Amino acid sequence: MLLITCPYCGPRDDAEFSYGNQAHIARPVDPSVCSDQEWAEYLYYRDNPKGPFAERWMHAAGCRRWFHVVRDTNTHAILQTYKVGEWPDPAIDPREGTS
Repeated sequence: MLLITCPYCGPRDDAEFSYGNQAHIARPVDPSVCSDQEWAEYLYYRDNPKGPFAERWMHAAGCRRWFHVVRDTNTHAILQTYKVGEWPDPAIDPREGTS
């Protein structure tokens, strides 16, 4: 069992949440000019790091809001939760050292 802290409702059991994949994926500004390869990369290609990773989660059995979680994919430890539109603490920012 994971204990996930919803930034709106507080700590809850992981059974109340739905996973939504990688966080901070920017949608193409004009999808009509994307090549098939660029569109496929936007839709399907995701990072798969070992270590801290920013993910989207929804509190499905609670407030039903989306938020972000930084989770260590090696240990499954929840390092931080924060609202959509915010960024993780720079000390644990999973984007550091990635391309």
